[in-house]
Amino acid sequence: MNVKPEPRLRFIFITTCIESRFFDPVIKGMNDAATMLGVDCSFTGTEGVDLEAQAQMVRQAIQEGYDGIALNIIDPAAFDAVVQEAMDKGIPVVAFNVDDHATPNARLSAVCQQLYNAGQTLGRKALDHIRPGSHILMTMHAEGVSALEDRLRGAQDILREKDITWTVAITGNTADQSAQSITKQLKANPRIRHILCTGQADTEGAGLAIESSFPRYTAAGFDLSTNTLRLIRAGHVRFTIDQQPYIQGFYPVVQLTHYCKYGILPADMDSGVTIIDKNNVDRVIHLCEQQYR
Repeated sequence: MNVKPEPRLRFIFITTCIESRFFDPVIKGMNDAATMLGVDCSFTGTEGVDLEAQAQMVRQAIQEGYDGIALNIIDPAAFDAVVQEAMDKGIPVVAFNVDDHATPNARLSAVCQQLYNAGQTLGRKALDHIRPGSHILMTMHAEGVSALEDRLRGAQDILREKDITWTVAITGNTADQSAQSITKQLKANPRIRHILCTGQADTEGAGLAIESSFPRYTAAGFDLSTNTLRLIRAGHVRFTIDQQPYIQGFYPVVQLTHYCKYGILPADMDSGVTIIDKNNVDRVIHLCEQQYR
């Protein structure tokens, strides 16, 4: 007697700023988990930040009958309705990379960094090299991303205790765009000597700007790339904070699979705050090249 095999589960990841290299290890983690568990996963998203288009992608996934959705919830309100629509149709939704933690949302769990706390870590560590009373440049690679805003707010809440003030700049979603934007800001504000960043593109861009034109300036920020690690080793970036994007791709697949197959309820997971500087950068470079970090 032939037994018809069960159809493979189909999951989809939907993000913002899909052009960002940050998501390379997320995709690797997703693919590794899918292979291990025997499910099918796809990764899609918007070019830049487009809340309406991203919400429409969720609705399209519902119409196409995906078994589960992992959503980058970059805004605390824009996806509330569409997440509820998915859940009402029996399609589980989990958050990855950014969570809607500030308002009610029907999503089942989130695998992401505790972003405000991570911003506070950036601020505290930066005080090792930024004097009280300084005026600095603070950057976000895009507007309208709550993760960047939360990190920025966390760092600012620490820095203002030391009478540090800042100019905030939006730099663009690639390292080259960020380097150009930061170079322009530094030339226009000769008082500034320090840059604190909130994402991958602007952190790498700040290091590139310093390497090219601003010796003895300092930068620090978030996330990893092979170039950022090179810039740390060379002394152009003081440190960066890793949020382990690989697990942000891996564990949502595990959670969705176990929920769909066995009814095991997904649970929130903090992807961590790891400081990478000259003391440990060599340990991370090889893993970053392999897209595990």
